[in-house]
Order: sequence, then structure tokens, then C-alpha cells
Amino acid sequence: MTVPARDLTWPVTAAIRALAMDAVEAAKSGHPGAPMGMAEISAALWRTHLKHNPGNPTWADRDRFVMSNGHGSMLVYALLHLTGYDLPVAELKRFRQLHSRTPGHPEYGYTPGVETTTGPLGQGLANAVGMAIAEKTLAAQFNRPGHTIVDHRTWVFVGDGCLMEGISHEVCSLAGRLGLGKLTALYDDNGISIDGKIEDWFADDTPARFEAYGWHVIRNVDGHDVDAVEAAIAAAKAVADKPTLICCKTVIGRGAPSKQGHQDAHGAPLGADEIAKVREAMAWPHAPFEVPAEVYAAWDGRQKGAAAEDGWNAQFAAYQAAHPELAAEFLRRMAGDLPADFAGFAEAALAEIQAKAETVATRKASQNALNLLAPKLPEFLGGSADLTHSNLTNFKGTLPITKDPAGNTVLYGVREFGMTAIANGIALHGGFLPFVATFLVFSDYARNAVRMSALMKQRVVHVYTHDSIGLGEDGPTHQPIEHAESLRIIPNLAVWRPADTAETFVAWVAAVSRADGPSALLLSRQGLPAQPRDAAQLAAIARGGYVLKEAAGAKVTLVGTGSELKIAVAAADLLAAEGVPARVVSMPSTSVFDAQDKAWQEAVLPASIPVVVVEAGTTRSWWKYAGRTGAVIGIDRFGESAPEKALYEHFGLTAEKVAAAAKAVAG
Repeated sequence: MTVPARDLTWPVTAAIRALAMDAVEAAKSGHPGAPMGMAEISAALWRTHLKHNPGNPTWADRDRFVMSNGHGSMLVYALLHLTGYDLPVAELKRFRQLHSRTPGHPEYGYTPGVETTTGPLGQGLANAVGMAIAEKTLAAQFNRPGHTIVDHRTWVFVGDGCLMEGISHEVCSLAGRLGLGKLTALYDDNGISIDGKIEDWFADDTPARFEAYGWHVIRNVDGHDVDAVEAAIAAAKAVADKPTLICCKTVIGRGAPSKQGHQDAHGAPLGADEIAKVREAMAWPHAPFEVPAEVYAAWDGRQKGAAAEDGWNAQFAAYQAAHPELAAEFLRRMAGDLPADFAGFAEAALAEIQAKAETVATRKASQNALNLLAPKLPEFLGGSADLTHSNLTNFKGTLPITKDPAGNTVLYGVREFGMTAIANGIALHGGFLPFVATFLVFSDYARNAVRMSALMKQRVVHVYTHDSIGLGEDGPTHQPIEHAESLRIIPNLAVWRPADTAETFVAWVAAVSRADGPSALLLSRQGLPAQPRDAAQLAAIARGGYVLKEAAGAKVTLVGTGSELKIAVAAADLLAAEGVPARVVSMPSTSVFDAQDKAWQEAVLPASIPVVVVEAGTTRSWWKYAGRTGAVIGIDRFGESAPEKALYEHFGLTAEKVAAAAKAVAG
């Protein structure tokens, strides 16, 4: 079935427009403009070029499709429904309703076929770059002569808003440098956003911008001419060494006679009268949510998709016969499983680390952990925002993918936000365990992408070093004060601030073992002493908070975390000399500790014993442990430029200050 340019009556695209406007009208909210304006673009891609199987949305070698302008979510839902995914019309009728599978923005895990959560503009584009990196690297690691088991593309729809966002510059610049030839972005260039015509604030020469990045750019495509879009997509697929931007000129809300091309079509229902006029213009006499059988038949992708997957399964069987170990490793990694012997390996390694009792910065302890873990976890795909040798995220065997496509490291440059959102895309693609790094104070740049990794429950490890005033002379611009707390309040993010080599290794093991969300590791620049522990205490680290030093008849509990644990230990020694018995609790992860059973929490922090907490950061979140009878020693102002020792003394982060506070609350 073909369509001449600008023919509204083609039933294949009319179905998209009808479903979109009907669902938005039923919900009394939503964005009909983008789905109506991108109907032909969608038909060109989804009916001809997209490799997918509606019967198995998780098929490993499917193409990845991302709608970065996620407010137009009804376009995605219409496409999934029409092509045969498990998304019945009843769910379209529940668009934007509580617990429906059709939320206001596409959300990973809610809807079969949705590859990522795209709400904040630009992050879907970044996720797509991550998916394309994953495909290219995975192909280099696993494909062998005569056996190509990784060979798929990443497609992303983007709008004007996505390209205004700064993250688009970060990730598209990197995508060009990496030569991601299987990444294609289709730009819905309709010139409209919420405030009206974008010419008043967005006058970039977008095609020239992308050409400067090193992209292949196809300009001035009529986005309402299916044949023209199909030809552009075919041209994009012919270019193997560059990502492609297809610039599609479109009309927002196309088909709505009084609202098309206007901001009114962007984010509000069209209304009953306008919808009636659209139906007339499209020659679509069907009731709301009604699609004729012949239109379903024209869209149905199940048979074609099943055949494509069957063909791949045959290829994989041949690969499995020729390379059985590689095939098993591929299946393990795509399933997200750790090696079968990982738990035993980690336990033995932890005991050895504890026995060494090294005094090093926890960033160095982290590098040591990576040197142990990387040979066991070839799925690592790490990187830093131009701070590799400060974050110490390089390890023995580090190999940038720019040096070898089968490498294990991405050199992200100074792109904290883009880096983090790309890592989300890598995790979503599967086959890799990404970690990314910068200074803790710069986590603010990346924060929304960290939030999205938590929202999507993706296993991404966020490594943040230089975690306190302990970094010293760089001063308050680089000294995090509120950052640990700000990360701890993100739901589903496990935040670790380890105090020594053993706790750092446990934090890494917990992060890579976690299947339902990301972790953040906050690490010191300055050296920290190893703390003595018995076997039970070593095992207890994984519970987030545990008793490091017990004292008979304790009058007070001292809680320390990260670089301040040594202060709590020293304070306990001072108190003991004065006849005041004090317990010491190490709290490397409040989020993990808070998830423990009440019995464990009470054993670690008995309600009958007052608590004094010390951390080189804001005091606010610690009062939930100290309560009305305890004390918190921290910093509730910005830092200063000075050597580490002088700063700790200046801010009262000393054993003497902690001991004095403990005596005051102990009575």
C-alpha cells in the first residue's frame, strides 16, 4: 500500500491520527499534535524498515526504537497496538489513567515494546546514543567471521525541544566522533513548541550543526510524503560510518483544520467539533477507537517479526555450534546474570582485602576493586567525564572503544549529563554493566539522568569521587556539602559512602549484584585507614549499617560514614579514656540500612542509647537517627579553600568535638 504526498485519507496513517486524538480526548489531556504530525514518518519506518517482533519485545537482535519527544506518547501506543504488540484497545482507552499501560509519557516496564522512559526532553536521544554504542561494541565483542549475531539499528524520533536541550549537543557530538553508523534520528521539524513558533528563540542551522558533529544529514524531507521518508531512511542505512539525521518538515496536528500548524495542537485535546472535522477530512467515518480489520491487516507485524526472529535463531544455533563458550557468555550477559561463581569469588576477595588492611583513599580502593572485578565481569563498559585519572576508574586492561571497537571503556569527555543518560541507554540495551564517574559536586549536572536510571530500575553504577571538604584546596566550588543527601533522597538509588578498602569492595559487589536499580558510590580523595573487623562484621557491611566497635554498658552510639568513620573511632577512644563507654556504628549506606528489618536496625541503633552522627556534609538527613536526644556534627554551609587538615579543624569535624557532643547527650 503506498500513498501520494500529502494525502490525509490513507487509512494506515489515518488510524494513527484517529487513535491519538481519540485517546487524548477521552483522557481530557495529552498531546495530539506530534502523533498527528508524525504519522507518515512512523508509517515509513515501522512498516518497511524497523526490525522487530511484536510477539517477543525482548528479542536480543531487534532494532531499538525511541521516541525522545515522549509527550507524543500516543504515537508510540498507536504503533504498538496496530502492529500487534500486547497492547489492546482497552488500554488505549485508559490513556493517562492510574495503573494503565499507556501512561502520559512512555515508561519502560509498563508497556511491551517501550524501550526507555522518555519524559525529560533530550534524554531519549541520549539513551538512543547509548543503545547504538552498546550494539556496536557488543557486535565487536561477539560477532565472528561467518557468524553475525549482533546486527541491529537504533532509531530515534526527536523534536525541536529535544534539540534545544544542552544534552543533545553533548551526546550527538560524541555519537559523531564514535561513528555510530547504525543510529538514525528522524527530526520532526514542525517549528512549534508550547510557547508558539520557535523562530523567536531557536534559529540554529540544525543540519549544519549535525554536519559539524560528523553526522550524515539528509535535509528538507517532506515528512508527510511516505515515499520521500522511506527513501531518506534507505539512504541513511547505506552510510555505515556516520550516524544520520533526517530532517523531516512537518505540520503539527496535521489534519485538524483550525489547529494544525499552531501551538494549540501541541498539548491539549482537540475537542469534539475539531475531531469531527478531522474525521471528515480523513474520510474516516469510524467510531472512536474503532479500526477496520483491513487496516489492522496492513499494519500487522507479527508474522514478519516472527520470521525475522526465527531466522536469527537459526543463525544463533549455528554460532552456538561453532563457538559454544561465546554463545553461553552472550546469553548470560543479555540475561543480566552474574557468573555462576561470582558470590564465592567476592567472598574470598573481601577476606583478602580485609587482611591486607591498607590505608588508601577509597577512590584508590575502588580502582583496586575494579582490578579484581573486571576480569570476572567482561560486561563492564565504564567511563569518566574527563576525570579518569582522578576518579581512578581505569583498571588493568582498560581499553577505549575508540582504540578497539571491542573495548570496555568510553571516553566521554566533559559531558556529565550526556554520559549518565548514555549509560542508561547502554544498560537498557542489555549485555553490558555500565559505570560512569565524575566528582561528587558535579553530580548536579547529571542529576536528572541519575533520577531516570532509578525510575527505570537500571543497573548503572554512578561513581563520584572527591566526596567532601577533604579534597582541600580546590575550595567550595568543588567541595560537596549537600550532594550526598540529595542523592540519598532519590527513590530506588542505593547510595554508598564507604570508609575503607573492605567497605568499598562491598559497595562495588552490591552495586553489580543489584538487579533492580542503580547505585552511587561516594569516594574519598584522601587516604583512610582500614578498620579491624571480625568475620561477622565483614558480612554485616552489606546491610548498610553495623556495629564496628561494641562497648559494655555503652552510654552513647557514635555513627560515622565514609572519611568520618575514623573520627568516630578516635572519639570512642577518647571517651573510653574518660570512662564513658561508646559504641561505634559504621553507616556506609543509609538506603540499604533503612531497608533492613526492624530487629537489625534496633540492634545497630538501640532506641535506649543516644546517637551522635558525624559526616562532612549537611546534617539534615541524619537527625532521623539522632532524634531529639542525640546530636549531628556536620557542615551546613559552603566550604573553604585550605588543606584538608585545616578544613576539618575549622569546621569542627574532630574527635574532640564528637567526644564533647557525646558526653553532652550521654548525661
